[in-house]
Amino acid sequence: MAAKPKKKANLVVYLILGLLVFSLGGFGIANFGGSQRAVAAVGDTEVSVTEYALALQSALRARQAQGEAISLASPRGEALAQSVQRQLIGAAALEGETARLGISVSDASVRAELVATQAFMGPDGKFDRDTYAFALRGAGLTEAEYEESIRTDAATALTTEAVLSAAQQSQTMIDTLVAYAGERRDILWLRLDAAALPEPLPEPSEAELRAAYEADPATYTEPAKKRLTYVALTPESMLSEITVEESDLRALYAERADQYNRPERRLVERLVMPDLAAAEAAFAALTDGAKSFEDLVAERGLTLGDIDLGDVTEAELGEAGASVFALPGPGIAGPVETFLGPAIYRVNAVLAAQVTPFEEVRDVLTDELAMDRARRAIAGRREQIDDLLASGATLEEIAAETPMELGTMEFGPDSADGIAAYAGFRDAANRVTVDDFPELIELEDGGLVALRLDALLDPALLPFEEVADRVRENWIAAETLARLTALAETVREARAAGESFAAQGYQPTARPDLSRDSYLDGAPEGLVGAVFDLAPGETAALQGEGEVHVVELTGVNPVDPASPEAQALAKTVSDSLANTLRQDLIDSFVSALEAEAGITRNQAAINAVHTQFP
Repeated sequence: MAAKPKKKANLVVYLILGLLVFSLGGFGIANFGGSQRAVAAVGDTEVSVTEYALALQSALRARQAQGEAISLASPRGEALAQSVQRQLIGAAALEGETARLGISVSDASVRAELVATQAFMGPDGKFDRDTYAFALRGAGLTEAEYEESIRTDAATALTTEAVLSAAQQSQTMIDTLVAYAGERRDILWLRLDAAALPEPLPEPSEAELRAAYEADPATYTEPAKKRLTYVALTPESMLSEITVEESDLRALYAERADQYNRPERRLVERLVMPDLAAAEAAFAALTDGAKSFEDLVAERGLTLGDIDLGDVTEAELGEAGASVFALPGPGIAGPVETFLGPAIYRVNAVLAAQVTPFEEVRDVLTDELAMDRARRAIAGRREQIDDLLASGATLEEIAAETPMELGTMEFGPDSADGIAAYAGFRDAANRVTVDDFPELIELEDGGLVALRLDALLDPALLPFEEVADRVRENWIAAETLARLTALAETVREARAAGESFAAQGYQPTARPDLSRDSYLDGAPEGLVGAVFDLAPGETAALQGEGEVHVVELTGVNPVDPASPEAQALAKTVSDSLANTLRQDLIDSFVSALEAEAGITRNQAAINAVHTQFP
């Protein structure tokens, strides 16, 4: 089904997926009011600041979960905020049209959606009113508000489905695309490298090399660079001054006892039963084989995911720990009285205890502790170095008065060695101008650096004598490729005249049944695509890295519409076309609604929401 804009639905989902545990007042949203009630409106249908804040928070958390922390002040943050606004505005347009049409859903439909919501279920896997009420209180919502959001979303979904029902696919288009994507081809493939040349390449003369050098000055020109002077103090440079005592290492090892000495753990599932009699009956059914553990879980209206405790220690299981860990391996334990009621436990795997002796991690702990102390020592020097810079001390004077090391370099686009291996240094070096005073910059590992631009170095053509070896290598590569290209053309002409590869002294490789997405190891980019542009019997030549490849199309294999592969491809194509068509329909419908009703944005309210985020 095509994606559709979401507004009220998003509010429901955001709450369910974890926002219920946060008070909106604590988050800062409770401060909105008065003129800041809505961030936007489509006609008379508003997007409230609470909806926008929750949607934006959810989008930011989703990116964070993917390892991407985004600030709303950054270009990507602004783009994300605009995307969230567009979604909510589109959903508001659909909601407004739904209300205008008088579409709604019954109380029974709302109730069915409500009781099926996982976030509102109790330990028995059923809807729990106390859990429901507590969750809504934490989110600052009343039951009426929440249930109205469910009703609105369900009604809007009916409007959306009515629009999408108009989507009609073209069978001709499906058949055409399947025929195109499913076609296969057979080829002969000949790879020509330097060994295929009829005679060895002659050694180039100095005159030829100088001519090649003069014809391609860009290849032998150094880019513009900056001559820099810098002082740097890195943790690694401070290690010689750091002493790590044995007692400190032992103390750090003890602090990490849970990391280096892990007790036995077990993968456990817990099935809570209504009462002890039911638990004993269930255990007996498991013991005599009348029922499986999965059967008992299903009878309770639960899934294995609902009862999975993950890997746990004996202590973490509390009163059930002794019974569960008494099992010699995977099996069933119970019934055991727990704070949730009598329960049956299933052990799926035993994770043995892990003991890492101090001697095995001594060197790692030494390096870590030494680096940490080196960073602390550097931090302790920062104020002194800052004061020296502020007083006008030169970098040379700072190097004389502090442990910072003085250095110079020519910095260019490819500089990445030494101090230039630090991204912080490269960023500063790229920004620095002749008018800048040196300032202290913290590096990624806690080190410090300050730099000065001494001169701008223009691009410079390197003398021939310095690059003669490079010129020779490039000449040989270019001349080899040129001769191989001429040889490939000779082979192609001979094939066109009817002379076989074998008669020319070549043994090409047969590659049958290639699809458009086939991969040929060693083939240059575009070779497979070129094959599908050829007519039967036609040849083509493509240049690779030091090679030239000749391909000849020997067969075209149309797709069999009745084959399982073609049927699967047809379904994929049909689904893709349907999704595209449905998305285009809903996008066009929403755009028309927005144009007719008009969109207004409250930038002050939007800014007020954004201030609540770091």
